[in-house]
Amino acid sequence: MNDAAPAPTPAPRPRARVRAPELIGKGGWLNTGGKDLNLADLRGRVVILDFWTFCCINCLHVLDELRELEERHRDTVVIVGVHSPKFVHEADHQAVVDAVERYGVEHPVLDDPELATWKQYAVRAWPTLVVIDPEGYVVAQHAGEGHAKAIEALVAELEAEHEAKGTLRRGDGPYVPPEPVATHLRFPGKALLLESGHLLVSDTTRHQLVEVAADGETVVRRHGDGRRGLVDGPAGAARFSEPQGMCVLPDGRIVVADTVNHALRALDPATGEVTTLAGTGAQWMQGSPTSGPAREVALSSPWDVAWWRGRVWIAMAGVHQLWTYDPEAGTVEVAAGTTNEGLVDGPGAEAWFAQPSGLAAAGDRLWVADSETSAVRWVDAEGAVHTAVGTGLFDFGHRDGAAEQALFQHPLAVTALPDGSVAVCDTYNHALRRYDPATGEVTTLATDLREPSDAVLVGDDLVVVESARHRLTRLRLPEEAVQVAAVAHRTQREATAVAPGSLRIDVVFRAPAGQKLDERYGPSTRLLVSSTPPELLADGAGSGTDLFREVKLDPSVTEGVLHVSAMAASCDDDPEIEYPACHVHQQDWGVPVRVEDGGAARLPLILAGLDEG
Repeated sequence: MNDAAPAPTPAPRPRARVRAPELIGKGGWLNTGGKDLNLADLRGRVVILDFWTFCCINCLHVLDELRELEERHRDTVVIVGVHSPKFVHEADHQAVVDAVERYGVEHPVLDDPELATWKQYAVRAWPTLVVIDPEGYVVAQHAGEGHAKAIEALVAELEAEHEAKGTLRRGDGPYVPPEPVATHLRFPGKALLLESGHLLVSDTTRHQLVEVAADGETVVRRHGDGRRGLVDGPAGAARFSEPQGMCVLPDGRIVVADTVNHALRALDPATGEVTTLAGTGAQWMQGSPTSGPAREVALSSPWDVAWWRGRVWIAMAGVHQLWTYDPEAGTVEVAAGTTNEGLVDGPGAEAWFAQPSGLAAAGDRLWVADSETSAVRWVDAEGAVHTAVGTGLFDFGHRDGAAEQALFQHPLAVTALPDGSVAVCDTYNHALRRYDPATGEVTTLATDLREPSDAVLVGDDLVVVESARHRLTRLRLPEEAVQVAAVAHRTQREATAVAPGSLRIDVVFRAPAGQKLDERYGPSTRLLVSSTPPELLADGAGSGTDLFREVKLDPSVTEGVLHVSAMAASCDDDPEIEYPACHVHQQDWGVPVRVEDGGAARLPLILAGLDEG
């Protein structure tokens, strides 16, 4: 028997008390059974707002990061997705409905096409997570991905604190699943022509590979049991997680980009056996190895694959790079890209990509659909990167003509054609386009497709994956292209008004509770600043170790985009932990700016903060 008094409950950490603004959006609510929600309905629960847009690979990563937290705290936590579009297509309500089903979102989603709630919460980047306590106050905001562990620790604190105060309300949340729809395919991603003349289709939302007959409709067989997972074995037992692109190895096996499993899988078409070629099943994070034995190196959302120059090339959408897999050596390595997001040509080690999502090998060129820059690019035999069409992260549209002024909108696939040109699945324009390097012209081959995500050459036809119509569509290659009226857009996200001259960029970072900055091996932070056009920055571009930077703006350039990439490393701060874990926090911002008198002289960007005040 112990007569000692029990240890007092630790006092809650002081936090900033900011009343959460109301949730508003003209698109209305999804996954609520038709009911509109407001913050009063959610009082007593811990609310996590996930500001996302469905084009953004980092947003998709956060959806996956939150799944386990959502399941473990389903009776106390309500996650609310606030869909905040970048592209014009993403402001279409049906497109948001499709995306919520496509990516398996199992919580309420507010469709906010005019960015009303985004502005209320002063959000500056996709994705951003905001935590609201059971009394309706904002207590944390985190930009970027990789924050699930810190947020779950904060959730545990809030549960204990508000349980003690009597302000925590447990019970079922407001999520109401939509009615399932019966179709042979559900949001298919990519397709591959087999030797038999059949087509193999990645049935992405159902986590399967489906072989269909030459008619594009008759299902021959399915590979995978239809449940999300990373399981090798025979066709009926194997599991994938949102598979996408495929290519054929010289030995006849089919390589599959198993996107959400962060892995390359192999399918033996003769036996139906599925094995894992590359990836650990965990997502690659900054500081992880970028080369080595394929099963020991983490990957990040491989979206497409192509056999070119004796290797499998991988569109590594999650880190804005191209990697390769060598099947003979059993190794992977980075081939091009720095992990910075943008459009920069040059040698592979210096080039920037923005979510490469489609590949097509054609002789001495590897074509790349670089989706977030709405660009078509290519890699030459020496590994250098070139841009054929596209100007940057925030310029897009549907405009034919000379390559230097033509526009796409978030293309997801490229297909090499026999005449040396390339067909482009111009996904968010619902069109099939063609770029001819011989003439430098872009034309439109077909319109009224619904989110085309791949196209396969079959004889004189192109079989197009109409992802949002859940079908394959056969098109005859026309002798002349269809002409369409020119439409040009910039992302509707408002430009930030900044004053001419000096501008201070401040990245706000506080190590999450129980962690501290990791200074054991030198500076634990990094900041990289650049601009589009480069002339916007007269001084201050480049990299450094401080999370602030005084830059000087060229007064002759009145608008542009500031590209800011920040990284901070923290580690567990508990002397009782023998081997403290380390955590890397990273985010890239592309901030449209307008230079004008009276504009801001400081640009704050939140990497992580507000969780203690």
